[in-house]
Amino acid sequence: MDRLDYREIIEKIIQQHAREQSEKDLDKVQVVFDTGRDRYLLLYVGWQDEERIHGCPIHIDIKDGKIWIQQDFTEEGLANQLLELGVPKTDIVLGFRAPYVRQFTGFSVA
Repeated sequence: MDRLDYREIIEKIIQQHAREQSEKDLDKVQVVFDTGRDRYLLLYVGWQDEERIHGCPIHIDIKDGKIWIQQDFTEEGLANQLLELGVPKTDIVLGFRAPYVRQFTGFSVA
């Protein structure tokens, strides 16, 4: 079986989340793909009236052939989306969980 292209899968997921924003918020959405360092982010940057908006709901890295979910503020969960697209649990690390907790998650520990 051919190995999945993790970069392609991650980019697809982040683009999907970026498109789900309302029309009025699209100008605040930034997609950042650093394929040289394998870092992938969805950012919200801008202003809402007098309030500054700056946040990172999605941050994923690829390290040593594994997908590290560093930040996940999605409803369905990035790990679930990755599993649906065929990524094995052994290649997904929940980086936002403490290292000692990862052994209980059912996903890779590192």
